[in-house]
Amino acid sequence: MSENKSSTKTGWNLDCSYLQLPDAFYTRLKPTPVAAPKLVLFNSHLALSLGLDADLLRGEEGAAIFSGNRLPEKSLPLAQAYAGHQFGHFTMLGDGRAHLLGEQITPRGERFDLQLKGSGQTPYSRRGDGRAVLGPMLREHIISEAMHALGIPTTRSLAVVTTGEPVVRENPLPGAILTRVAASHLRVGTFEFAARFHTTDELKSLADYTIQRHFPSIQTRENPYLGFLQEVIKRQADLIARWQHVGFIHGVMNTDNMALSGETIDYGPCAFMDTYSPDTVFSSIDHQGRYAYGNQPNMGGWNLTRFAETLLPLLHPEMPQAVTLAQEVLAEYTSLYKRCWLDGMVAKLGLFDRETEDESLVNELLIMMEKYRADYTNTFLALTFEETGNTPMSDTKEFQQWLEKWQKRRARQKHSTTDSQKLMRDKNPAIIPRNHQVEAALEAAEKENDFSPLHRLLAVLEKPYAHAPEQAEYATPPEPTDRPYQTYCGT
Repeated sequence: MSENKSSTKTGWNLDCSYLQLPDAFYTRLKPTPVAAPKLVLFNSHLALSLGLDADLLRGEEGAAIFSGNRLPEKSLPLAQAYAGHQFGHFTMLGDGRAHLLGEQITPRGERFDLQLKGSGQTPYSRRGDGRAVLGPMLREHIISEAMHALGIPTTRSLAVVTTGEPVVRENPLPGAILTRVAASHLRVGTFEFAARFHTTDELKSLADYTIQRHFPSIQTRENPYLGFLQEVIKRQADLIARWQHVGFIHGVMNTDNMALSGETIDYGPCAFMDTYSPDTVFSSIDHQGRYAYGNQPNMGGWNLTRFAETLLPLLHPEMPQAVTLAQEVLAEYTSLYKRCWLDGMVAKLGLFDRETEDESLVNELLIMMEKYRADYTNTFLALTFEETGNTPMSDTKEFQQWLEKWQKRRARQKHSTTDSQKLMRDKNPAIIPRNHQVEAALEAAEKENDFSPLHRLLAVLEKPYAHAPEQAEYATPPEPTDRPYQTYCGT
């Protein structure tokens, strides 16, 4: 690829601090050019927050940059090396179809990775073609932006570009490239790569870089690497609890898909739960339910244990002491997660304070929801707006008894009923990306080149807590079917 840098003053303010790390952690290379890039989705609000000129990037300039045909000023593109446990099995990985353009420094001094996904082969492609197809890239845009609107830490999508080139999977499909914005792309798998294949000095350089980037306040601690582990555990406990609060199922919680920043990353076979069941699995490749909704907290702990193992050489020069330190900190995860989860669940019930029986109150409701196949999101909406007759368990004696118990519990707190109802409106979204609506929008875009259903869906998902009448059609669950909904990783 010839040197083709963007010279238009579009607000690029790139740094490439990742290049400070040893060469083993990345490969310098440029994206592979595409034939006829066309910008089909552009996130103007995100662009403005990054300090970019949204008007200039909305046209040809944006299509060229977000396809990799032209590089922003100061971009030094690279593909990151990492490893990971995929469904429990360790393997060497890396950016097989992604290029990090650099780190945009915003007007507020924040630093965000800008990465092209689907931008061509790299040394880590493992016989893949390095490309992505339109459907999964649009899906990541929809779900990641919905997660942001729900208040859940997440990577975001700046743009989706079609390439004008077909990508062959089972059949030829339209090619596309997504521009992902992330606090960083540092993963548990990045540390597994360092610990398995490189020296302790190289591992230390990676840890120091990650601490400086995400946890600078712990640099002065007596044992900053132990503090590093503690901070990552806290963020993961909070993140996974937030997933559970809204019924989000990641689908592929491999260690290479766990960002140390505490953001949700890699939206492959993800989906939101309609009918409540802890056993819900959507991913077509998760045959054993390893990453089922109810198992996500456990898998978070499993991934964190793999992370702790990589840090052992840095925690203490004597391995037995290092293991003891790691175990003590890892033991905190379960209680941290439980506290985050319960705090969020009692808030969904309009409770400001906590009583000993609150966990039982929450669990009794969830057990009934599973028994009567209630819709997760709409059950909490029914409670919020006192429309409990709309739930499938409304006529049961056990639900009526639960309602009485819940109302007495709310009456015991010092906050008013009005305050409680406002809290519930703020914590219970009216809108999630319903799977059948996402699929309908993707099908129209892919097969008919009609992006209007997708734009309407995105507009509704921007305000999940608005509880506006015009959102009602998007709150409707899918029709019952004997055919389970499945999602695919898109590679």
